[in-house]
Amino acid sequence: MDEIHAWAYLNRVIEATHPQIVPLVEEFGAVEVAERIKSRAGLPEGLLNTTQARAETDQSARDLDDAAAMGWRLIYPGHPEWPVELLSCFATLEVRDRADAPPLALWVRGRDLREVLGEAVAIVGTRMASSYGTQVAAQFARQFASTGVSVISGGALGIDAAAHRAALDAGGMTVVVGAGGVGVDYPRAHAELFDQIAQRGALITEYPPGVRPARHRFLTRNRLVAALSQATVIVEAGWRSGARNTAHWAVRLNKPLGAVPGPVTLRTTSGCHDLIRSGEAVLVCSADNVQSLHRTVGTVNEDAQLELLWEKSVVQKLSRNGLAVYDSLNAAEPTPVGEVAAQAGFSVALTTHLLLELQTQELTKRIAGGWLRQETSEKL
Repeated sequence: MDEIHAWAYLNRVIEATHPQIVPLVEEFGAVEVAERIKSRAGLPEGLLNTTQARAETDQSARDLDDAAAMGWRLIYPGHPEWPVELLSCFATLEVRDRADAPPLALWVRGRDLREVLGEAVAIVGTRMASSYGTQVAAQFARQFASTGVSVISGGALGIDAAAHRAALDAGGMTVVVGAGGVGVDYPRAHAELFDQIAQRGALITEYPPGVRPARHRFLTRNRLVAALSQATVIVEAGWRSGARNTAHWAVRLNKPLGAVPGPVTLRTTSGCHDLIRSGEAVLVCSADNVQSLHRTVGTVNEDAQLELLWEKSVVQKLSRNGLAVYDSLNAAEPTPVGEVAAQAGFSVALTTHLLLELQTQELTKRIAGGWLRQETSEKL
């Protein structure tokens, strides 16, 4: 058995991962460990039990051929695309469950993972998304795409789909981490979307061809969404949800976690609010807020976009003296300069200077009898 067939065999005989097999493969290599499993020798008891039902079934050649026919490839530790730095976050993880380990191998369809995972942020949330949630997810994804940051999500309905589509629409890269095997589109309605993502980003799964999605596989999948991202943002999530499970993994893996606030009247925002309230997540309102969680301090200007969106009005830009003169006028009847000076508390000379300055900004108008305020649609 050569190396790639050994990895394909291990990938099917072990469901996703196991804490005991990872160090074993690191020490002895995939080929020897595969032979040990087949011969039922030289394995810790936990692995003997875990691999018992599938040990005699070797369909590695078929899996590799079927995957290749559908445009998928298998990568594993030592492969040029293997995201070793991102997956190093599992090294310090306290093992509580068999999923508390990095993936054994990954099936990939699409672009080179070294490119699509160069800088990536996970956007996750409820399938039952509100219009508010889908709007925010799309806004974040577009902002990430505009700065060359890939968007990772699970390919589900609701928040996931909104993030994937917005990233594609903005010309960016996006990645789906699936809970089903190679060639299994879930949900089926997203088959066309997945094809588009494979062209511009990547599809990733731990499961070999034909494996059906199941609840436990979604929970196992969620750890990869968090691990493969520099940061995770929960846009909209209920009190108990898959998105909160992803948030749980981000915290355990020491990955930055952000949560978007929303209406307190929606059940689908209760999870976000609790993550913020408990201090597990940082409140985020923009892509810049998220990027500031993982980029070097000082490299992200979090207020720049807000300054553009909420730029001061022409009246808000006035000096205190200019505003005092402006407030001393009315739009209906002209006010003599002496009266304006008295109301503002300035000399006539200074008041005249300020009135002329306001006139250049089209905020005042001089007519017979005095000065008028020029109304503006902008509010203080």
